Amino acid sequence: MDIIKVFGTNMKRYRQALGLSQEAFAEKCGLHRTYISAIECYRRSISLENIQRIADALGIETYKLFIESEN
Repeated sequence: MDIIKVFGTNMKRYRQALGLSQEAFAEKCGLHRTYISAIECYRRSISLENIQRIADALGIETYKLFIESEN
């Protein structure tokens, strides 16, 4: 399991399900759009604090961002 890919893929899937652009989502999280993009492109590790901010902005439990999809 590549945890960076799992996290980035899940974050993008949940963000898109909410109908949010990267820019709108970044604003909701209090983060920069390029930071969100780097996470979704698997180019960035992320702090625990920012993981919680992202989960809160998505309205989900944090652990859901780490569950590897069967697809």
